[in-house]
Amino acid sequence: MYTFFSDLPIYPFLQYALLTGILSSVACGIIGSYVVTKRITYIAGSIAHIVLGGLGVARYCQVVYHWEWFHPLYGAALAAMVASIIIGLVSMRAKQREDTVIGALWAIGMATGILFIFKTPGYNEDLMSYLFGSILMVSPNELWMILCLDALVVATGTIFYNQFLAICFDEEFSRLRGINVELYYLFLLCLTALTVVLLVTVVGIVMVIALLTLPAAIAGEFTKRLWHMMLLSAVLSALFTTTGLVISYEPDLPTGATTIVIAGAVYLFIAGGLKIFRLRD
Repeated sequence: MYTFFSDLPIYPFLQYALLTGILSSVACGIIGSYVVTKRITYIAGSIAHIVLGGLGVARYCQVVYHWEWFHPLYGAALAAMVASIIIGLVSMRAKQREDTVIGALWAIGMATGILFIFKTPGYNEDLMSYLFGSILMVSPNELWMILCLDALVVATGTIFYNQFLAICFDEEFSRLRGINVELYYLFLLCLTALTVVLLVTVVGIVMVIALLTLPAAIAGEFTKRLWHMMLLSAVLSALFTTTGLVISYEPDLPTGATTIVIAGAVYLFIAGGLKIFRLRD
């Protein structure tokens, strides 16, 4: 730990990594609370894996067609937004089994990403790092993108707090009150998609759902109001990402995996402890 704090003022990449974890935690706390409350973790998981398709296509266009402006995170955001709209429409209107369609989109997104990565000339290790997180390699430009996406998620999530709250707890009552449930549900999925893109940079595609849901699940054990849950979830997420970064730095461990192990251990400890406590009562 001493090595990390002594190197932090010296190396900008550590400062960027720390700031990335903290900024992403704000959106994670807000959207993660909606995801856990609405119980749409499986949808968020599908969106997370479809992101690989957008990353692969963007990188392919950069190398083959020289679209230098088309950053992989742009492709990830675009793929995530399209996926969220398709999945939302399927959930609300399609007659097919919802889980089957979502599973098919999940598989197609991953396969598309792998195909484009395979066909992209050159060294693609930087792109594959998105599978397991690349928080130590965040550049200033990526940090600005994360900040903009974060601001958008926080602003819209806060402005439409009451509408999202209504559809999370009682859709039928929301319709009776004149709320356009379908529109706000799609909107919530789009915000979830943007948050997934934020967290992919921190912990990677494979573990993004854990960071999106574990802090919110822990916060839900100690809070009664949704906005309290959001605040505590954001604090916990920042704590987990910072602790994971500090612990993994000196032994050169994967930061994303370390973060998830810490979050998972805390969740199991708290959930198990509370269950035992309630059984005794």
